[in-house]
Formats: sequence, C-alpha cells, structure tokens
Amino acid sequence: MMLLKDILYGVSLSAVSGSTNVMVNAIVFDSRKVELDDVFVAIKGTVTDGHKYIEQVVAAGAKAIICEELPSVMVNGVVYVEVDNGNKALAIMASNYYGNPSKNLKLIGITGTNGKTTISSLLYQLFKKAGFKVGLISTIKIMVDDNVYATSHTTPDALTINYHMHLMNEVGVEYCFMEVSSHGIHQKRTEGLVFAGAIFTNLSHDHLDYHKTFAEYRDTKKILFDKLPKSAFALTNIDDKNGLVMLQNTKARKFTYALKSYADYRAQILENQFNGQLLKIDGDEVWSRLIGDFNAYNMLAIYATADLLGLEKLEILRLLSELENVDGRFQYFISKEKITAIVDYAHTPDALKNVLITINALRTGNEKVITVVGCGGDRDKSKRPVMGHIATELSNQAIFTSDNPRTESPAQIIEEMEEGVEAQNVRKVLAIENREQAIKTACQLAEANDIILIAGKGHETYQETNGVRVDFDDYKKVKELLKMLNK
Repeated sequence: MMLLKDILYGVSLSAVSGSTNVMVNAIVFDSRKVELDDVFVAIKGTVTDGHKYIEQVVAAGAKAIICEELPSVMVNGVVYVEVDNGNKALAIMASNYYGNPSKNLKLIGITGTNGKTTISSLLYQLFKKAGFKVGLISTIKIMVDDNVYATSHTTPDALTINYHMHLMNEVGVEYCFMEVSSHGIHQKRTEGLVFAGAIFTNLSHDHLDYHKTFAEYRDTKKILFDKLPKSAFALTNIDDKNGLVMLQNTKARKFTYALKSYADYRAQILENQFNGQLLKIDGDEVWSRLIGDFNAYNMLAIYATADLLGLEKLEILRLLSELENVDGRFQYFISKEKITAIVDYAHTPDALKNVLITINALRTGNEKVITVVGCGGDRDKSKRPVMGHIATELSNQAIFTSDNPRTESPAQIIEEMEEGVEAQNVRKVLAIENREQAIKTACQLAEANDIILIAGKGHETYQETNGVRVDFDDYKKVKELLKMLNK
C-alpha cells in the first residue's frame, strides 16, 4: 500500500475530485485486472479506450481513477484525477511506485531502426563477463542479472519496466541496457526514467504505418536524446545522415562513432569471413565472431559505450573477441552437405539489404543465394515492394512467404511484395504461402555450398495468424528439414 499523493508526485494534474491523501494498492491500466483499492489509469490505446471501463473498474473496487476526461457520473469515496496524458502519468506513477529504480542504475538506452537488440544484448554479455551485475530490457527477453523474464514488446509498458528495474535494484544490478523503440517513446513508456547514456544506431524505413512520415519517426527517436541530463552521454553513428540530428538539442556529452567518417570512435574492417571478421578499432586489432558491416558498427558502438562507462580499453577489446552472436541475428549453421543456412531478424528493407550484401561479399561466386522472406501483416505496407525488390535483386532465388500475417491475407501481402520485383527478376520468384513449405522448398533447391537466408522472424518462436500464435522457430525448422532431406 502507498499514499496516492506520493504515487502522483511529478504528474501534471488538471483536476482532482476527492483527496489524494489516501492509501491505495496497485497501479493497473488493464480494466480486467483491477482489484480492491487499486488505482486505475485510463489509457487511450490504439485498439481500445480505457475511459470506457471506468464504471466497471469502480464496481470492481478501484479506489482512484486517473483519466484524461472526468466521467459525467462520479461515485462518492472514489478519487478522480484528470491528467493531460494518461500514458505519461502512468510512466511517472510507475516510477514513483517502485521507488524510482532507474536512479539507482546506470541505464543506457539504445534506439535506431536496426541493431538495438544486438547492441543491448552484447553489452549485457560484455559487462557480465567483466564481472558486473547487469540488467537487460530487449525485444528477446528481460534479464535481471542471471534471471530471465519473457517480454512481448521491444520497449515494455511502464509498469513492467519499473517493476523489473526495481528487481534489479534488489539484487544490486549496476548497469542496465535497454532497447528504446519509437513506439515506446511516443507512448511515453520511458517517461520518468533517468538515463546515464543513449546510443543512436541508424534510421531507415520502418513503422510508417504508425508514425505516418519519416520525419515524425526520426523526431520521435530524437526525444530520447533531447531529454538526457547533462551528466549523461549521447553516442551517435555519424555515417547515418540522421546521426547528428540526434545531438542537436541534447544537454548530454556528445560522442560519435563511424566506419567511413571522422569520429570520436572509428573502426575499419580488415578481414571478413563466415566465422568472423578482423576489425581495427581505434588503432587496435580485434577478432569478432560477428560478421558484416552492420555488425562492425554494432561492435564499435559497444566498444565506445564500454569506454564511456569507464572500462579499460584493452579489457574491452579482449571481451569483444569473446562475444557470441544473438539468437536470430545472422545465426547460421553449415549442414554436412556444406549448405549454409542463415536465420536473421531482417524485417526492414535496410536490414535485409545489409544481410544480403554481407552474404554476397563472402561468396566465391559459384554458390546460389536462396532467400526466404515475408512481411508482417498489420504493419507498414509501403516497405513490402521494397523488400521484394531487394530480395530478388540480391539473391539467385527468392521465395516469398508468410511472416506473421496477423489479420491480413498472406496472399495479399505476397502480391504487394511482388509489385516491387523488376521484370528481369520475375523468374527468380516463387510464392509459397505456407512458411514451412517455403523453407522446405529452399532446402530442396539448395546444393553443396549454397546459402539459404531465412529472413524476417529471427528469434521469434511463433507465427501469428488472426490472433492465434502457433509454435514456429525458423532456426529449428531449417535445421530439422536439412537433416530430414539429408542435406
């Protein structure tokens, strides 16, 4: 139990009916979970509006209602508080409720279109290897030092974030690395958090179903940097044309990294092969198990962050060489018939292009590249033809299939991908709606030394169609099929 006025500290209040000097139980924003003496925060979501359920939660025993519009009928004994933004209020309240846990952590936020999961996960790995207690909030999972928790969003809701940071405080976690998505920033999930640093990776075509324009998408990312305190650092990739935009209004200490431009932190690729690459970072050579230009950027961002957080440079280089790839990020194996199968989360045009360019750079020239790719349903439709174009332009064979169709027709999504295929590449395309059958066909077409890329779902272990999730793991599936087909 906690005083409502303490939970509301720092929240901008428009109107109050009743006394905030009352003890309340938990903060809840899902009307179905409200119990006696809880505080219900009415959120205007993309699917439903919490304001519709105020009467229902009061009947369930809610002691206080936080809302953007006061209801016409207010029940005696219930406190009603009007706020400008329910999402922002929820985030600040969650932080207060759990004792402002981010203040006790060195919290680093990673934002950008691609690379967030790899950088956050590998920073977690590196600092664990360096002997620290570490936290991670990522697309794949939440880690409270050695304890694993499932997550369903890149940036979870504010209550989930603060609850797990509270757990981190309890076990003495010092550093926490957190993916910060544009959705998470726009929906105010990170309000009230105190960041010790932020990293910008890159910006390319994604989420335009949500943000509508590229400028809005970029400016949403920038908010993370605009809100950093003077004590924090802001680290940005200046090989990306939006890199310096992130630094324009930040009060934080500014640092840059790059492979092609002059920057505070620089790297060069000396060798690149399937089992890793040799990098030169700030004059020192280091072997990385992660390959490709995109991973060279990731490794450089990790090096720079560790340096800015005070680790010794030679120790950082040693630890970089020990880092292992993240599930579903250029995760590969070679079958006994010498067929290389690669599973990657590439679900944006830029990510798919980067992976295929990396694969083509490693080819000797005689191998076929067979790409299995789809596009998610109920998401940015404008990237579908672009993905179709890239897959066919940079592969010998492209198999268009289902990703997570959600509520859309898989056949319609594939047709929209096909619209981007140029005339000379039409012959390269196979459309196979069933994802398992598409992967099986790729395995059947592959011969010794060929490369199969299965793109889009990466670490995901399910496929979602019309609200139903079924077990589906690309990596397990291709391994099983190549073994079954004796390839």
